Amino acid sequence: MDEFKPWGMEEKTFLMLMHLSQLAGFLVPGAGLVLPIVMWATNREQSERIDAHGKVILNWLISVIIYAVICFILTFIVIGALLFVALGITSLVFIIMAALKANEGVLWPYPLSFKFIK
Repeated sequence: MDEFKPWGMEEKTFLMLMHLSQLAGFLVPGAGLVLPIVMWATNREQSERIDAHGKVILNWLISVIIYAVICFILTFIVIGALLFVALGITSLVFIIMAALKANEGVLWPYPLSFKFIK
């Protein structure tokens, strides 16, 4: 039986790209939210690992949205702008770390992420 190759690539590579796809939002607004969800949704039933990574990513995306709303509210007392910068840097670091771990075959739950989807 042939090994499952999501979108024609090795599973570890796909998992790494699924995490890195969140960075697409820096180039195209909304792409960093849509692309990882599409990658997960189209392959989650064929692989438990893809499903697990997708849930971790989705939990992080929801958490980032919540943190961003809080930052926006706090911009009215100035501290929110600094928190937006901190959130951006934190998100970038966490995404890269998760992608590197995924390439090593490790599921790395994002710190500070709420567990909405289990």
